[in-house]
Amino acid sequence: MTTAHNGVATVTGTLTPAKGRFLLSAGTNHFVSDARVGPGEAPTAGELFVSAAVSCALANVTLHGGELGADLTGASVTARSERYPDDPTRYRSVVLEFSLPQVPEATAREIIGRFTATCPIYNTIRRGGEIETVLVASEL
Repeated sequence: MTTAHNGVATVTGTLTPAKGRFLLSAGTNHFVSDARVGPGEAPTAGELFVSAAVSCALANVTLHGGELGADLTGASVTARSERYPDDPTRYRSVVLEFSLPQVPEATAREIIGRFTATCPIYNTIRRGGEIETVLVASEL
């Protein structure tokens, strides 16, 4: 089941009894994430961040490659992120590497061009976007 309806996606996270481990829920789908100093068995927030870009890229490769009749055998996307060494609160770069071994270069460039033109995750990373925090607290 998808939780993105009308362009709105919602994920809720809760603490678990294991220090540095979190349970994330997207509708009826649940997955575990670890802090960088957590148990080290589940993906970290940074890995989830770039995995969203990989997922969107693969969805686009499948869609646009199919539209162009491309042979997507062996297709993959790898993401790599790097934080600023002097400001770890920001990423210096996010690199997406597309491997389309059975696709002619011109077609592969067209697929990637369509991805960069349509993927909201890629374009939010590239151009930035609004973000805010909201506190929901009880009065004690």
